Amino acid sequence: MSVATAAWSDAQLAALQQQLLQLLREHPGGLDEYTLLKLLQQGQQPGFPQIPLTEPLPLFHMHFLLFHLLYRLREHLWESQSGHLHISPLQIQLRRYQSAPAALSQPDSLRDYYLNINHLYETSEAQVKAGLDWFWQKLAAGEARQAALHTLALSEPVEYAAIKRRYRELAAQHHPDRGGDTAHFQTINQAMAVLERYYS
Repeated sequence: MSVATAAWSDAQLAALQQQLLQLLREHPGGLDEYTLLKLLQQGQQPGFPQIPLTEPLPLFHMHFLLFHLLYRLREHLWESQSGHLHISPLQIQLRRYQSAPAALSQPDSLRDYYLNINHLYETSEAQVKAGLDWFWQKLAAGEARQAALHTLALSEPVEYAAIKRRYRELAAQHHPDRGGDTAHFQTINQAMAVLERYYS
């Protein structure tokens, strides 16, 4: 069965959910999303065709279906008090049950998004590509922030007040009017301009 061309029945989703639970039990240390997708492909599970994980739309379909199943499974484990599922792209791990009734009532936009199966059917290739562009822009911005912090000899975690203090110290130290290097002074200013974007 293809991922998004036909509606998934609750019985089909429940069967896939059980297969997923079995895989997670077989890997108690947890798995990253990519590895889990590859295992589902190798097991020839419905919805996880053996195609390269490179094309944006098919990859989105598999990603969404996987996370829909994971959030369904987490809800089931909580309700049955039989376990807790840690969900992130870098680690998906089945853990012991922890009483957390408050967590179920807290707003969770990711959970809401992935539990709505309609997103699987309604998301277009153009929307997927736009989302990927946004992701890479954010990643590039994150790299720029790290580079700017490195220029100011700072590292995460750091508060804006500490960034401003460090900038003033370095600007005073390297100002050309005080014998400092003009190029280095400009680099410090550029780094501060990058960091200010995060707090404006």
